[in-house]
Amino acid sequence: MFKHDHSSLVHSSRRASRRFHRRPTLPALASAQPPGCLPAASGRAQHAHVRRFDTRKPEATALELLAAELRIGDLERALSEAREAAHTDALTGALNRHGFAEAYQRETARSRRNNSPLALALIDLDDFKRLNDTLGHQVGDEALVHLVRVMRSALRPSDILCRFGGEEFVVLLPETALSQAINAIARFQRQLAAQAIPGQEIVLTFSAGVVVQQSGESLEQSILRADVATYAAKRAGKNCVVTG
Repeated sequence: MFKHDHSSLVHSSRRASRRFHRRPTLPALASAQPPGCLPAASGRAQHAHVRRFDTRKPEATALELLAAELRIGDLERALSEAREAAHTDALTGALNRHGFAEAYQRETARSRRNNSPLALALIDLDDFKRLNDTLGHQVGDEALVHLVRVMRSALRPSDILCRFGGEEFVVLLPETALSQAINAIARFQRQLAAQAIPGQEIVLTFSAGVVVQQSGESLEQSILRADVATYAAKRAGKNCVVTG
């Protein structure tokens, strides 16, 4: 009796243990998950993704993009104006020395690459000091602006004009032989003599020295030769062209 009762207790305990360790069914797992979780193959809960939407209106976004584009455009224009101001003479609008140096490097490289002549003319207004002393610096400034205006109307798009200092100007003539450069500068003289300064009964003249850059010659050496030729033009009676 005692053995029989003990065996029943053992069997009953084993059945209870099996029931206790038996894995819960899938519905039971699902019901056991906390809210917002889904059952995973590994037995871990995966959190559901929550989508977030842009609450801004499309009209507001378009306006912001337009405002940004306008600001970028303003900055680009400001940079372009600053660059132009750094490269041009404030009075006449011709290139200054810095701008001319860049243009010269570009044209020299092209001349060497194409094996083409590069002419340079140094122009000096005649009697400019007397004009300033008798009529004042304002008229002198008007004379410089008038000279640049007339020359720009006569220059080719490829020609480069620079205010070198005071009443001195340099003209760079790409792909131009010496004889062609002389004819071009003489034509400029005739056109300038045919037009008085606006509002003034004053006609300007200039003396010029013209050179063609030699192989291996620097810009300073070319300008020095042109300067010597310009002084020779002054001594020859002004309003003429001399080659260097």
